[in-house]
Amino acid sequence: MSETFARCAGRLAGAAGLWFGWSPDQFWRATPAEFAALLIAARGEEAQPADSVLIARMMEADPDG
Repeated sequence: MSETFARCAGRLAGAAGLWFGWSPDQFWRATPAEFAALLIAARGEEAQPADSVLIARMMEADPDG
């Protein structure tokens, strides 16, 4: 049986709460890239540094951040 989006998302939301202390709202507001960065860090791997384009997009998306 193939897994539905709802079942997979529910499992990931539960894992985010267990591993990172995220509330459901924090999970649903996070981007897949943010969640992936946490998983990479939790595994002890090093994330790739952000380039200037990514930093500019992040600043534009959250100017008060």
